[in-house]
Amino acid sequence: MSLTYVDTGTAQPHPLDLLEELVGANDWAFDRAGPDELAVEIAGRWCDYRLYFLWQEDLGALHFSCLLESRVPVEKRREVSLLLALLNEKMWLGHFDLSSDDGTPMFRHTLLVRGAGGVSVEQMEDLVEVALGESERFFPAFQFVIWGGKTAEEAVASSLLDVQGEA
Repeated sequence: MSLTYVDTGTAQPHPLDLLEELVGANDWAFDRAGPDELAVEIAGRWCDYRLYFLWQEDLGALHFSCLLESRVPVEKRREVSLLLALLNEKMWLGHFDLSSDDGTPMFRHTLLVRGAGGVSVEQMEDLVEVALGESERFFPAFQFVIWGGKTAEEAVASSLLDVQGEA
């Protein structure tokens, strides 16, 4: 995900303009719903991901969420909530959450840049890479609980196995 930005000495570009360039360079489908909102769709190994970016100028904050293409049935939400707590303990950046509206699991993070002189392309790349990496890493754990009947502890243990090679 290499993207070149040349600093012309003028005001920092809008963070979502930088994101649009990054998204375009990767040929990802996107929709700019407004000047401060961007939605992106990316095909992953396990599912499709919907990335949402929301820039809040007054806070100097870029709110980000990456929705996993899955729904947690009501009867599994208690166990998935335990799973979220276990997964979040293992993460350095961002956290997993569950939408109370429709039971969609998601990765969330907010990038604070107030006083930092703007957002860099590298920060955008890192944000997307971390979100996709953690989502791909732990998507099977969600499936183990939702469809496999595993406990949160069993799902975490299974999802953390390092697999070598391919079958």
